[in-house]
Amino acid sequence: MLQQNKKPFRKEQIDMSETARLIADMAKRAKAAARKVANLGTDTKNKVLLSTAERILANRSQLQEENKKDLENGQAKGLSSAFLDRLALSDKVIDSMAQGLREVAALPDPVGEVTKMWKRPNGLLVGRVRIPLGVIGMIYESRPNVTIDAAGLCLKAGNSVILKGGSDAINSNLALAAVLQEALEEFHVPQDAVQVIPTTDRSAVTEMLSREEEIDLIIPRGGEGLIRFVVQHSQIPVLKHYKGVCHCYVDKGADLDMARQICFNAKVQRPGVCNAMEGMLVHKDVAAQFLPAMGEEFRKAGVEIRGCPKTLEILTFAKPAAKDDWGQEFLDLILAVKVVDSMEEAMDYIDMYGSNHTEAIITKDYHRARRFLNEVDASLVLVNASTRFNDGGQLGLGAEIGISTSKLHAYGPMGLEELTTTKFIAFGDGQIRQ
Repeated sequence: MLQQNKKPFRKEQIDMSETARLIADMAKRAKAAARKVANLGTDTKNKVLLSTAERILANRSQLQEENKKDLENGQAKGLSSAFLDRLALSDKVIDSMAQGLREVAALPDPVGEVTKMWKRPNGLLVGRVRIPLGVIGMIYESRPNVTIDAAGLCLKAGNSVILKGGSDAINSNLALAAVLQEALEEFHVPQDAVQVIPTTDRSAVTEMLSREEEIDLIIPRGGEGLIRFVVQHSQIPVLKHYKGVCHCYVDKGADLDMARQICFNAKVQRPGVCNAMEGMLVHKDVAAQFLPAMGEEFRKAGVEIRGCPKTLEILTFAKPAAKDDWGQEFLDLILAVKVVDSMEEAMDYIDMYGSNHTEAIITKDYHRARRFLNEVDASLVLVNASTRFNDGGQLGLGAEIGISTSKLHAYGPMGLEELTTTKFIAFGDGQIRQ
């Protein structure tokens, strides 16, 4: 059963001055905890994760009761069914959270790994060793399962974390925080290693973004508006991706049956996610053969096609694309389609309208595939595969805390290794600099 914490969370509105004091105190405690968490053994971290997983399952009904409050509040506010679906702690979501923690526990611990070692002419032995980032601030919307996912990854990577969930999930997040706190206490890990901000006061975010002395990295996870707000106001480095404008380019000579399967999956399987295809580019040499069957499959699936003039000549049911449709993140069953004269035009289009998230080419030509891989700038570039694979679990990272489309210090899905950095170490036997 959930027990009262030594440092209970309080769900209430707090005035700005009190919010500032609250966040300052949480940040200082997180920094103090980070020093201890950085030196935890792998076995202890794994025990905390596995205990949390068991506690989530054991407290399923209580977690769902708290989640029900958020769902009822959301319904009263008129939130969309899609939003409420993301907010819900269903049996499937709870099982998934527990399984995710078990999977993180099973992953190799990156902390302490010596990534390289070399000897200087003077005999000094120099190396690089992987260390935690320190204190991570996580700001996210709607999905309460992110509370568990982020906490588990940050802890395994030796970091402490401050979590700021959306106000619509406050009851769910605080209930999950209580479970986490109990598991930390069980194994004598500082409870300040994982903290959930207990207020819905919006100023908590800006206060958090000002704590550069204690917080080492901010990771926002949500819509473009949230991420741009965080980037604009943060005094702390931010790992970000604004949006996922992903493309599939069907090259001349491509296997068109393969291309149809890939493009259909990339658009239709889950159209509302950041790695779904938003634009399809088709070489002019295969457009007349490829588009009719592909277009019919999309039409049957309810996809609205917005095409260029050449596309409209082939697909008479398609709508003319407006200027704003190129580079648009629809997050819906809407697709921009353009016929291009060459691979160079396709890559120029991606350079102009892509978001550095995910780009794919369908081709039989090895040399053209290699050129696409080398010249297209995205966190994942694929050959003959769906854009939907840009995901930590799908790429073998085990789990992810988000996808970064900035290049410092991570590019692409962020797993355990991306929640660490490296420092230099050196071993000498009396060397002094001349």
